[in-house]
Amino acid sequence: MGKKDKVSETPATALLRQHGVAFTEHPYEYLEHGGAQHSAQVLGMDPFSVVKTLIMQDQDAKPLVVLMHGNCKVSTKNLARQVGLKSIEPCSPEVANRHSGYLVGGTSPFATRRQMPVFVEETILALPRICINGGRRGYLVGIDPQVCVQLLGALPVNCALAE
Repeated sequence: MGKKDKVSETPATALLRQHGVAFTEHPYEYLEHGGAQHSAQVLGMDPFSVVKTLIMQDQDAKPLVVLMHGNCKVSTKNLARQVGLKSIEPCSPEVANRHSGYLVGGTSPFATRRQMPVFVEETILALPRICINGGRRGYLVGIDPQVCVQLLGALPVNCALAE
């Protein structure tokens, strides 16, 4: 890795290092509203293994985190039913930024400002490796998906919809 590819520490990477998690760094040119599909394309990765971090809220406006494949959407109905809530919807970007401490487009599930329950699409856990946001726009980290369960207590759910 050349000097210019070195990315400065984020709260997410600091947490991963603190827990001795091995990860690879994947900086890329951020594109507003490009999402996981864009990052997968520019990094030459399968969008199925690029995981997006979504900040959502329940019917009482309590925040939660959903980890989903880059080429899928979340069935909020299925998710709410599986976790015993009346309804779940995405937070507005401003609210999501406030809950996570990250900017939308650079949201990592690691070292969020608020402790929130984390749900992970169960098929993500079957992948050998995933790329997930490292806490900055234009920056993914490659990790073993089991880290999401070990460090975040992520609960597996089945709520993916093809995009």
